[in-house]
Formats: sequence, structure tokens, C-alpha cells
Amino acid sequence: MDTIASLFSFITTPVSWVIVQFHSLYGAIFGADSGWAWGLSIVSLVVLIRICLIPLFVKQIKATRGMQALQPKMKAIQERYKNDKQRQSEEMMKLYKETGTNPLSSCLPILAQSPFFFALYHVLSAIANGQTIGVIDQSLLASARQAHIFGAPLAAKFMDPASKVEALGASITDVRIVTAVMIIMMSLSQFYTQRQLMQKNVDLSVKTPFMQQQKMLMYIFPLIFAVMGINFPVGVLVYWLTTNVWTMGQQMYVISQNPTPGSKAQDQYLTRLLKHVSTHGDVKGRGKKKIVAAIVAKGPDRNDNERKFITALTKQGMAAQSDGSVVKSSVATADADAASGGVATKRQQPKRQSKSKRQTPPPSKPSNK
Repeated sequence: MDTIASLFSFITTPVSWVIVQFHSLYGAIFGADSGWAWGLSIVSLVVLIRICLIPLFVKQIKATRGMQALQPKMKAIQERYKNDKQRQSEEMMKLYKETGTNPLSSCLPILAQSPFFFALYHVLSAIANGQTIGVIDQSLLASARQAHIFGAPLAAKFMDPASKVEALGASITDVRIVTAVMIIMMSLSQFYTQRQLMQKNVDLSVKTPFMQQQKMLMYIFPLIFAVMGINFPVGVLVYWLTTNVWTMGQQMYVISQNPTPGSKAQDQYLTRLLKHVSTHGDVKGRGKKKIVAAIVAKGPDRNDNERKFITALTKQGMAAQSDGSVVKSSVATADADAASGGVATKRQQPKRQSKSKRQTPPPSKPSNK
């Protein structure tokens, strides 16, 4: 790991500088040698990085949805050219080019974070070994070595021997309890984030190998974090736990406000949007109008959730417009049935009379004399 981290040594100076700037702020509040000052500096570093990565996160969402939409076509190509791997690869690349989809885009946020992650690991390892690094001079090094989070030094690891932990002014029991709790929280947050994605924000109508891969990753990633976590310093665990919590919250917001078409989250979103329209008589908000406009533009290609939404609007005497707005409409209920893919309501037939009533002659009319 040290060899890999050293490859990112070019960024250790900027990372250490950012940490020191945040430390000067929090040190004035909690004390320069406080674990809170150093810990919150690492948390703030994560927040700063993740804010800068928001554009990449948006690209990741688009790429993931694009890959989900392409799965049926990709499966058809695999079956058609199953005996010709070269042609299969060529057709796949052609499909990506035509649709503007890049499979690697879904990995961009993780790849962009990697240099910062390894640089922080390198900084904390230097602190643990009593070495200055970047802009962290001897006085800051002494302060960082005294900083503890719930009794565990920032530079301590779960696998460190008792002698090394004691040199940092802590007990091996405190270090292992704190690191174990943080590793468990890190793994659980990763599992919940992936589980939330699989249960709410995937198109349930598409059954492909891609879905099975995502389910496998839901269990594999937390295990990877748990195994790797025992070799991470406490400060790195703070970094990774913070970024996991950020990802979880960011994903919850995206699922709530911009769900994947055909997913359970979209059904819930459109149900809320229908109540919103029923209350206000129109669509309020640019984001909501954009989603309604996209549904209108799909026409007959709408999924079940979207057809149900359009039908419910029609039954309430409203119609969605191409600009995302909603207006009053006098469309009949029969058109609502047609919009949902059903059959128009049949004309009610008169009630059939019993045999005895049909055989009884009608009463004669009195004559006018």
C-alpha cells in the first residue's frame, strides 16, 4: 500500500495544505491538539472534494442510466454474435458511439477520489512514523500525533502492535474498538447505499446480467471495505466513512427528485407529483416541469408508471403539455382509458327482463268516448 500511495506523492502537499487550513480554523475552536480539530479537518476535506466532484456524479448517473437502457440491445448483440467475439466487441463499441454512452463514466467519481485518498493515507502514515510531510512541519506533526478520536490516534491502525500504539499515547484496546466500530459503519453505509439503489432506483422491467452484477456488488463491496479497513489509519477511516455518508445522502436526494424511469422510486415520485398537481392545479418547479415534459415527449413509449400518471391527470380533468405545464382539459374518461392502453368504456346495456314479464301483455289503454 505504501508503494501505491507514494505514486500519488505529487498531491500530498496540496492535501496537507488543505488539512492545515481547516485545522487552523477548528483549532481556534476546539484547541490545536484536539482530535476534533484534526478529525473535522479531514471531514471538511471530504466535503470540499465531493462538492468539486458533483459534475462527475451527474455524469455517473447519466452513464449508469444509459447502460441500464442499453442492456436489452447489448444482450441481443451478445446472442447474435456469441460465436464471433471480435464482431461482438465491434458492435458493442458501435452501440456506445451511436448512443453517446461511456461505460467508464460510472467509475469517474471513484477514480477522481483515488489520488486524494492515497495522498491522505501517505500523510497519515508519515505522521505515524514521526516524519514531516508536505506543509506539516515539526510543530504540526507533534500536534497531530497527540490528536485522538475517542481515544484512538489519527495515525493508528487496527493491526498496529501495542508498542506502536503506546508510542502514540493510546492503548491497543481503545484503538481496536474505535477502528472496528468505524469499519462496521463504513461497510454498512456502503451496503445500504447499494441496496437502496437496487431496491428503488432500477428499472424493474429490465432483467439482464447487469442487474445480477449490481446485486453481487451490493455484497462484495462491503466485504472489500471491511478487509481493507483493518489496514487503514483512523484518519483514513474518518475520510472513507464521511465520503460513504455523503454518497448515501446524495443518492437519496437523486432517487427522491430524479428517479430512474420504470423504477419503484419513479412510481413514488409521480404519485407525489400527482398530489402536488391536484393541490396547486399546475406543476411548480423547473425540475418537475422537466420530468413532465420528458414523459409527454415519450408518447406511446411511456412505461407503466408514466402511463398511470397521465391517465390519473386525465381523469382529474387535466392534461400535461409539452413544456411540462398542466392545463384544464375536457377530455372524456374514454380517452383516459385509451391513454392507459385499455379499451374505452362500453355503453351501458338496458337491463334484461325476466321471461314472465316478457310474456305478460302490456295493459290496454282506456278508450276515449
